[in-house]
Amino acid sequence: MRAILFLLLLPFLLGGCGMSRPQEASSPAWGEVVSREVNALGSQNWIIVAESSFPVVSRRGVRTLVVDAEVPELVDFVVNELEKSETVIPSFSTARELPFVKNDRAPGIDEFRKLLKASLQGHEVREMEHRSLSLLAHSDSAKYAVLVLKTKSALPYSSVFIELDSGYWDRDSEDKMRREMTSAQLKIQSHETNN
Repeated sequence: MRAILFLLLLPFLLGGCGMSRPQEASSPAWGEVVSREVNALGSQNWIIVAESSFPVVSRRGVRTLVVDAEVPELVDFVVNELEKSETVIPSFSTARELPFVKNDRAPGIDEFRKLLKASLQGHEVREMEHRSLSLLAHSDSAKYAVLVLKTKSALPYSSVFIELDSGYWDRDSEDKMRREMTSAQLKIQSHETNN
């Protein structure tokens, strides 16, 4: 009788085992959510991969997600997501203060800088004062979306600011077009004045 009951329950027991897919080693638990949020952004939006004490901003346009990752790991993930995109090009900024933080006052900062450099995958990084970067990103939030990915990293000045620009129409192209438009308008006005 027990053998029959076991055989009857066996398909249900085995079926339950296959219902949940094992998490891929290359895809972190938070990967799908972060991917969806990053891919929803466009030109003139910001992504801030923030250290754990970064403030939660209550302003409209700023969305904060807490992610169970360190800054370099999450930056690497975001860089990979952005490199798949044809619609945006990232511009990376870090705090000017970061190179001056000493390991004896912030243990782990030397290793952090090495990991961060690797996670940026050769992208050029500009440095600005942390306060200026924060103000710049948050002032843009009045018009554009800012996604703050708050990590568990607990090191000063370790946040990475990513400004997105159009992937198929860069600022140089825009500036050149505007100059040509101005030049054409001046020619029209000059022609009208001479007639």
